[in-house]
Amino acid sequence: MRITKLGHCCLIVEITTPASEDGGTPFVKGDKRVRIMTDPGTFTTAQNEQKNIDIILITHEHQDHLHVDSLKTVLRNNPTAKVITNCGVGAILEREGIPYELLEDKQSKTIAGVLLEGFGEKHGVIYQELGQVVNTGYFIAGRFFYPGDALYDPQKTVEILALPLVGPWLKSSEAVDYAKKLKPKIAFPVHDMLLTYTKPFLGPMEKFLPPAGIEFKVLELGKKYDF
Repeated sequence: MRITKLGHCCLIVEITTPASEDGGTPFVKGDKRVRIMTDPGTFTTAQNEQKNIDIILITHEHQDHLHVDSLKTVLRNNPTAKVITNCGVGAILEREGIPYELLEDKQSKTIAGVLLEGFGEKHGVIYQELGQVVNTGYFIAGRFFYPGDALYDPQKTVEILALPLVGPWLKSSEAVDYAKKLKPKIAFPVHDMLLTYTKPFLGPMEKFLPPAGIEFKVLELGKKYDF
């Protein structure tokens, strides 16, 4: 699996489905590479230049995860890409005439040889019902969990975790405890645009996750990382 962080919550996840029956070697000629984009929102623009995208996963409707004009640009550049999301986002996409497929809590589907599973129903609590939209976290290829804006436990082994760090619904202590609960081999930060200005927020993750056996890795924007 190869992951490139474009910014905030927008990622490119590349999965290789081998052409050979014995599994093959990842990212070699003859294998099919499936490219998945997550949450093309307002805090990033690099998604507008991406090509060869097969799947677009959208966790919820807040603008830092769904920017409709940007999504339209991505789809113009990738006309065969499938948008996968929940009913909350779906209602917006229907008004915009954008086709999509539903994948919600406890549902799964395989697209282009990649297993996608949905987990969770609600956005993390900001205050009472404020911002309580439908939020679906996505488990990709049985290895990587991207929860969107919720600290949802999928009740299964997580190898790689996209760990939300900063938001009006989240404290650093909650992020640390969430990672320790899921016990991934590696976690990297998302939902972290504000860390551009507040780098000390990384301190609790850097201090407390490694002793719990979790590698905490900050991804350089635009750089490809193999997992």
